[in-house]
Amino acid sequence: MTTGDWITRSVSRLRTSAVDTAPAASRAASAAVISTTAMTTVAVSRTAPLLPAASAQAPPSAPLAPRTTRERLKATLSRKQEALSPRVLRRTLTELQSIIDPHVSEVEGGRRAKGVAQWYAAATADQRRDAWLLMSEQFAPDPLKVKAARDQYDSAQGTPDEGQAEIRLRKAFVSPRTRLLQRFTIYPEGMRFLVDLRAELLPHLKSDKRLLALDAELENLFSTWFDVAFLDLRRISWDSPASLIEKLIKYEAVHDIKGWSDVKNRLDSDRRCYGFFHPRLPDEPLIFVEVALMGEIANCITPLLDEAAAASDLAKATTAIFYSISNTQTGLRGVSFGDSLIKRVVETLRDEFPRLKTFATLSPIPGFRAWLHKSAADMLKRLSDKERGQLGRAVGFEPPAPMHVLAAMDRALTLDAKSPARQFLLQCAAHYLGRELHDGKPVDAVARFHLGNGARVERLNWAGDPSAKGFRQSYGLMVNYLYDLKRLDRHRLLLAQGKVPVSGDVEAHYI
Repeated sequence: MTTGDWITRSVSRLRTSAVDTAPAASRAASAAVISTTAMTTVAVSRTAPLLPAASAQAPPSAPLAPRTTRERLKATLSRKQEALSPRVLRRTLTELQSIIDPHVSEVEGGRRAKGVAQWYAAATADQRRDAWLLMSEQFAPDPLKVKAARDQYDSAQGTPDEGQAEIRLRKAFVSPRTRLLQRFTIYPEGMRFLVDLRAELLPHLKSDKRLLALDAELENLFSTWFDVAFLDLRRISWDSPASLIEKLIKYEAVHDIKGWSDVKNRLDSDRRCYGFFHPRLPDEPLIFVEVALMGEIANCITPLLDEAAAASDLAKATTAIFYSISNTQTGLRGVSFGDSLIKRVVETLRDEFPRLKTFATLSPIPGFRAWLHKSAADMLKRLSDKERGQLGRAVGFEPPAPMHVLAAMDRALTLDAKSPARQFLLQCAAHYLGRELHDGKPVDAVARFHLGNGARVERLNWAGDPSAKGFRQSYGLMVNYLYDLKRLDRHRLLLAQGKVPVSGDVEAHYI
């Protein structure tokens, strides 16, 4: 018997029972009311004009607001959009609660967590969402304990009991959800399970605020579990296992790897690739960086990706170019270890190659083109009348409107060095990287990362990435960020004051 058949039969029984057990007088009265209503309906239908069919229909009912798991756990029937019925939801909650049962050992709790993870692996997307809601709503800190501990802490301020009151308050804020998630890490694949769970959860946060508590708990735990003190820095070379090299191909996010010959070029003798690894994810790089050892700061990505290019002479290498940094785990979003990765790699390279003096990047500017499409009008206003006239003549319209300038930028790679349109594009890029801030931070994601690590905007590179992807992102422009090891803290301080550290060459492009 299907669930629908069971519900239909149960409802029919309830109706029959209600009619059979009603007093005779009530049944008679009901029959009279029904008879009178029917007669009235017939009379109205004979005298009233017919209404259009659409008007006769009842207005559509408003969609029901989603029920909390507390409401669903108390219910007997599920709604159409709910994946787990109240009965199954209660059973799932019981299984989750059993994982943190104070009477079972951590090992047994881990075994039970593994069982839930196996169910989760076979569950549908909607069933998984119900599991998230249970973890988020049913395993919060006890509000009464939190209130009592906070009151004690407030009362203890300035007394010898202040320290003890703080300890009680900290313990009150430790939620059962924390213990639940910790138990999943006991079995070997548990960390992988939690990282993947958060990766699946993240896209749903904007549409369902009820999941925010679970996400915040996971991010907080990951920040501890994936602290750089617990990570291993490993070099990835052509001699590494093929399965690991395949993951480089899969996770490369800046410059797509086209195949085995491409990845072999990136792991050649004049190259280095390093990644951070976690003991519970031993064969999975969390983040990796690709480095080219050269005699000068690179201004174009094409030679670095040229499989036919000869390897550089390591004896003459003075410069390390970080040309690709890729995070591999979506579930670890918000956990920062890129800064530490670059520092560790710099130390490792200096030990191996004492002649290295310059550490810089060759970086994309992924948000530039989209920003310019919104900001072209404002940037045109910054030009002097003379500059605006020169730009207008270059694009064929005086005075130039944003649409005219942007249309000309579609031919950016063909513009010569003296073109006013080319100069305007460089001016806009310098402004975007050096002056465009949001909440005191650079609006460009890559700039935000490197400048936050203490780098400086060093140089803009025309046609640095002439590929289709590079043109879509920034009209082919790339940028060098310089890591001056003696000035990293000074650059961070400048950024904290709302001033982006830039070189004189970049500053010269300001309008």
